Amino acid sequence: MKKIIVSTTDEIPGKRIVTNLGIVRGNTVRARNIGRDIGAGLKNLIGGEIKTYTEMISESREEAYNRMVNDAIAKGADAVVGFRFMTSMIMQGASEMLAYGTAVKLK
Repeated sequence: MKKIIVSTTDEIPGKRIVTNLGIVRGNTVRARNIGRDIGAGLKNLIGGEIKTYTEMISESREEAYNRMVNDAIAKGADAVVGFRFMTSMIMQGASEMLAYGTAVKLK
């Protein structure tokens, strides 16, 4: 599998961007489940980290990131610059995690 550079900056140190291949993105939509909600409700009473939600968000980020990288590879990119995550609520109890950036060729 081809490895590419992913950066939140607009340039890659020591490299020159020679072609802008356009926006690449990956997303996933996740919904809460009743088991997690019960545990979260109890944790809400005593305070602290809600680990099941932390794990769910982490998995969502990883999935969206991998899909974005695969989109970049499919376009022949060497790197993705300006990388960001964004999230939005789709409906009550479900949200989207979006990873996006600009695919580029480097020299």
